[in-house]
Amino acid sequence: MKVSELMAGVTSSAEFAGAVTAADMVLAIDFSGEAETPADYIVADEGITEQSGALEAVTAESTYLRSGTSTTKTGTTRTFTVTGDRQAGDAFQDALLAHALKFGTGQKVIKPYVYFNMLTGKGEQGLISIAVEDDSSGAAGENAGWSATMTSRGTPTEYTYSAT
Repeated sequence: MKVSELMAGVTSSAEFAGAVTAADMVLAIDFSGEAETPADYIVADEGITEQSGALEAVTAESTYLRSGTSTTKTGTTRTFTVTGDRQAGDAFQDALLAHALKFGTGQKVIKPYVYFNMLTGKGEQGLISIAVEDDSSGAAGENAGWSATMTSRGTPTEYTYSAT
Protein backbone atom coordinates (compact mmCIF):
# COMPACT_ATOMS: atom_id res chain seq x y z
CA MET A 1 0.00 0.00 0.00
CA LYS A 2 1.27 3.45 -0.90
CA VAL A 3 0.99 6.52 1.34
CA SER A 4 -1.56 8.01 -1.06
CA GLU A 5 -3.76 4.91 -0.70
CA LEU A 6 -3.48 4.85 3.10
CA MET A 7 -4.34 8.53 3.38
CA ALA A 8 -7.28 8.47 0.94
CA GLY A 9 -10.23 9.73 2.96
CA VAL A 10 -8.06 10.79 5.92
CA THR A 11 -7.97 14.49 6.76
CA SER A 12 -4.93 15.47 8.81
CA SER A 13 -5.15 18.55 11.00
CA ALA A 14 -2.12 20.34 12.47
CA GLU A 15 -4.41 21.42 15.33
CA PHE A 16 -5.42 17.85 16.28
CA ALA A 17 -5.32 17.29 20.04
CA GLY A 18 -5.92 13.96 21.70
CA ALA A 19 -4.62 10.45 22.12
CA VAL A 20 -2.35 9.03 19.43
CA THR A 21 -1.97 5.28 18.95
CA ALA A 22 0.88 3.37 17.34
CA ALA A 23 -1.40 2.76 14.35
CA ASP A 24 -1.61 6.54 13.78
CA MET A 25 2.13 6.68 13.06
CA VAL A 26 3.01 6.00 9.42
CA LEU A 27 6.39 4.62 8.35
CA ALA A 28 6.83 4.47 4.59
CA ILE A 29 9.90 3.72 2.49
CA ASP A 30 10.89 4.22 -1.14
CA PHE A 31 12.47 0.81 -1.74
CA SER A 32 12.76 1.37 -5.50
CA GLY A 33 14.48 4.76 -5.37
CA GLU A 34 12.12 5.83 -8.14
CA ALA A 35 9.17 7.34 -6.23
CA GLU A 36 8.44 10.88 -7.36
CA THR A 37 6.99 11.95 -4.00
CA PRO A 38 6.46 10.43 -0.53
CA ALA A 39 2.87 9.70 -1.64
CA ASP A 40 4.37 6.83 -3.67
CA TYR A 41 6.39 5.34 -0.78
CA ILE A 42 5.33 1.90 0.48
CA VAL A 43 3.71 1.84 3.95
CA ALA A 44 4.61 -0.59 6.73
CA ASP A 45 1.13 -1.94 7.36
CA GLU A 46 0.07 -5.54 6.70
CA GLY A 47 1.19 -7.99 9.39
CA ILE A 48 3.24 -5.39 11.32
CA THR A 49 3.19 -6.23 15.03
CA GLU A 50 5.57 -3.48 16.20
CA GLN A 51 6.85 -0.24 14.75
CA SER A 52 8.88 1.54 17.38
CA GLY A 53 10.67 4.79 16.68
CA ALA A 54 13.43 5.72 19.10
CA LEU A 55 15.74 8.71 19.39
CA GLU A 56 19.23 8.50 20.82
CA ALA A 57 21.33 11.53 21.63
CA VAL A 58 24.91 11.56 20.40
CA THR A 59 27.16 13.30 22.90
CA ALA A 60 30.76 14.31 23.43
CA GLU A 61 32.44 14.89 26.77
CA SER A 62 35.10 17.44 27.53
CA THR A 63 36.91 18.10 30.78
CA TYR A 64 37.80 21.68 31.68
CA LEU A 65 40.38 22.94 34.16
CA ARG A 66 38.10 24.48 36.74
CA SER A 67 34.57 23.45 35.85
CA GLY A 68 35.14 19.72 35.34
CA THR A 69 33.43 17.43 32.89
CA SER A 70 30.82 18.79 30.51
CA THR A 71 28.63 16.85 28.09
CA THR A 72 27.61 18.42 24.79
CA LYS A 73 24.89 17.02 22.57
CA THR A 74 26.31 16.73 19.05
CA GLY A 75 23.41 15.06 17.27
CA THR A 76 20.51 12.64 17.41
CA THR A 77 20.10 9.26 15.78
CA ARG A 78 16.66 7.93 14.81
CA THR A 79 16.16 4.16 14.97
CA PHE A 80 13.10 2.15 14.00
CA THR A 81 12.53 -1.39 15.18
CA VAL A 82 9.96 -3.07 12.96
CA THR A 83 8.68 -6.61 13.46
CA GLY A 84 5.85 -8.56 11.96
CA ASP A 85 4.20 -11.77 10.95
CA ARG A 86 5.24 -12.71 7.41
CA GLN A 87 2.64 -11.82 4.81
CA ALA A 88 3.82 -12.99 1.39
CA GLY A 89 2.53 -10.67 -1.31
CA ASP A 90 2.60 -7.55 0.88
CA ALA A 91 4.57 -4.89 -1.00
CA PHE A 92 6.41 -3.59 2.10
CA GLN A 93 7.43 -7.01 3.40
CA ASP A 94 8.33 -8.36 -0.04
CA ALA A 95 10.63 -5.38 -0.66
CA LEU A 96 12.14 -5.41 2.84
CA LEU A 97 12.79 -9.15 2.81
CA ALA A 98 14.11 -9.33 -0.75
CA HIS A 99 17.48 -11.05 -1.08
CA ALA A 100 19.18 -7.89 -2.39
CA LEU A 101 18.20 -5.92 0.70
CA LYS A 102 18.80 -8.66 3.27
CA PHE A 103 22.33 -9.26 2.03
CA GLY A 104 23.03 -5.81 0.61
CA THR A 105 25.66 -3.46 1.99
CA GLY A 106 26.55 0.21 1.80
CA GLN A 107 24.45 2.46 -0.38
CA LYS A 108 22.28 -0.48 -1.53
CA VAL A 109 20.53 -0.62 1.87
CA ILE A 110 20.03 3.12 2.31
CA LYS A 111 16.54 4.23 1.33
CA PRO A 112 14.40 7.39 1.55
CA TYR A 113 11.65 7.31 4.19
CA VAL A 114 8.89 9.35 5.79
CA TYR A 115 7.55 8.93 9.31
CA PHE A 116 4.55 10.98 10.33
CA ASN A 117 1.42 11.16 12.45
CA MET A 118 -1.55 10.64 10.15
CA LEU A 119 -3.79 12.68 12.51
CA THR A 120 -1.62 15.82 12.42
CA GLY A 121 0.29 15.16 9.19
CA LYS A 122 3.51 16.15 10.97
CA GLY A 123 6.69 14.11 11.00
CA GLU A 124 10.07 13.69 9.36
CA GLN A 125 11.73 12.52 6.18
CA GLY A 126 15.24 11.43 5.40
CA LEU A 127 17.39 8.41 4.64
CA ILE A 128 17.62 5.18 6.62
CA SER A 129 20.02 2.27 6.57
CA ILE A 130 18.11 -1.02 6.73
CA ALA A 131 19.38 -4.11 8.56
CA VAL A 132 17.11 -7.16 8.35
CA GLU A 133 17.85 -9.24 11.42
CA ASP A 134 15.38 -12.07 11.16
CA ASP A 135 13.49 -13.26 8.10
CA SER A 136 11.66 -16.41 9.10
CA SER A 137 11.44 -17.06 12.82
CA GLY A 138 8.87 -19.00 14.78
CA ALA A 139 8.16 -22.29 16.45
CA ALA A 140 5.96 -25.03 15.07
CA GLY A 141 2.38 -23.87 14.68
CA GLU A 142 3.27 -20.16 14.96
CA ASN A 143 3.25 -17.49 12.30
CA ALA A 144 6.60 -16.93 10.62
CA GLY A 145 8.06 -13.71 11.99
CA TRP A 146 10.68 -11.22 10.85
CA SER A 147 12.42 -8.15 12.26
CA ALA A 148 14.49 -5.26 11.00
CA THR A 149 16.30 -2.29 12.47
CA MET A 150 16.44 0.91 10.47
CA THR A 151 18.78 3.73 11.45
CA SER A 152 18.71 7.28 10.13
CA ARG A 153 21.58 8.45 8.01
CA GLY A 154 22.20 12.11 8.67
CA THR A 155 19.60 14.38 10.20
CA PRO A 156 16.00 13.98 8.99
CA THR A 157 14.10 17.08 7.89
CA GLU A 158 10.62 18.11 8.96
CA TYR A 159 7.83 16.64 6.89
CA THR A 160 4.16 17.56 6.66
CA TYR A 161 1.84 15.26 4.77
CA SER A 162 -0.11 16.86 1.95
CA ALA A 163 -2.58 15.13 -0.34
CA THR A 164 -1.54 17.40 -3.22
